[in-house]
Amino acid sequence: MIKIMFVCHGNICRSPMAEFVMKDLVEKNNLQDKIYVCSSATSNEALGCGVHRGTVNRLAKEGISCDGKVSVKMLKSDYDKYDYIFVMDSNNMRNIKKIIGEDYNNKVCRLLDITDDKRDIADPWYTGDFEQTYQDVLKGCTYLLEKIKADL
Repeated sequence: MIKIMFVCHGNICRSPMAEFVMKDLVEKNNLQDKIYVCSSATSNEALGCGVHRGTVNRLAKEGISCDGKVSVKMLKSDYDKYDYIFVMDSNNMRNIKKIIGEDYNNKVCRLLDITDDKRDIADPWYTGDFEQTYQDVLKGCTYLLEKIKADL
């Protein structure tokens, strides 16, 4: 089974959005038995909190539910458990290295770095633009799924 973790600062906006978008794509492609997806935070700020209402509302427009998801923090041991670890921006990249140390297997990268549009995904907590975040997440997850399908 391929294991994917999406990571952002608080695990209430971008990374849960990526988690549930990817789960939706995996389900639509009938790959649930081949791909496991989750998300986590690099900070302690929102631990135990539910998904931000902006993310909940944007996902609901696509018929995607994230009910029951609460923020969890990434652990050092997660590095060995996951095949892919995608962060949403350069700050997350710096923060994740404080948790895992060296990325000796090159598992960690920004989600959009796998696309032709290599850049950070802006944090809608600050921008308020959940639509742009959704479009960026969808682009990254779609590219990722196509890459995985080609490797299967």
